[in-house]
Amino acid sequence: MPRYEYRCRTCGDTFELSRPMSESAAPATCPTGHDDTVKLLSTVAVTGTSPASGTPAPAPSGGGGGGCCGGGCCG
Repeated sequence: MPRYEYRCRTCGDTFELSRPMSESAAPATCPTGHDDTVKLLSTVAVTGTSPASGTPAPAPSGGGGGGCCGGGCCG
């Protein structure tokens, strides 16, 4: 179930709620009981590791492929 982050405009607390996507726009009450809350936009960071060593995966090297400017057809 997705987690949504909210901020209370009354007390300034930030809190999270797990709720179905179908209820993502429903009003939320902060843990201290205030009703004046706003849903925050969340960002997701995805990082990879090399399966063998557990070290960060190397960045892909440059070079063609995909799209006009990535493939070198622009002049």
